[in-house]
Amino acid sequence: MKWMIASDIHGSALFCEMMFERYREEKADRLILLGDLLYHGPRNDLPDGYDPKGVITLLNDHAAELICVRGNCEAEVDQMVLHFPVMADYALLPAGSNVIYMTHGHHANEQSPPPLKKGDFLLCGHTHVPAHRAYDNFMYLNPGSVSIPKEGSCRSYMTFDGTHFTWKKLDDGRVYDEI
Repeated sequence: MKWMIASDIHGSALFCEMMFERYREEKADRLILLGDLLYHGPRNDLPDGYDPKGVITLLNDHAAELICVRGNCEAEVDQMVLHFPVMADYALLPAGSNVIYMTHGHHANEQSPPPLKKGDFLLCGHTHVPAHRAYDNFMYLNPGSVSIPKEGSCRSYMTFDGTHFTWKKLDDGRVYDEI
């Protein structure tokens, strides 16, 4: 089992295509997207390659491989053009006897976590900053952003092989962190 985890495409067809290049190279079984797929939102500049219709095509071409949660920039009209579910606020994925609670991060996040038990993971996007921090009852993980990285971070994504989370640079797939 191998998952690729990405967030915050914000309508960039350029970086969405790069994400799918890495997905093919990773030979991942599923691509998990943590929201903010099509639009840049009022607080972000337009990303390079801004083309929401192009992103729609790229994502729909891989609809059967995607697991997605709703970001704060998703609207109901997005579901009308995307051929996979994008309106769930969260999803739970099994990780042995624990769970990975995936959400965008604008509601549930590391400062306001959902109910989690020791050993669970809280997987969020939203901040555009890659991170991992241990708390008493959970581990917080963030893959960063594929299109609009913030706080000096690089464009990035994560992989999960069932035991390790690995952060990689979008431009060349090089590993820069792992837990």
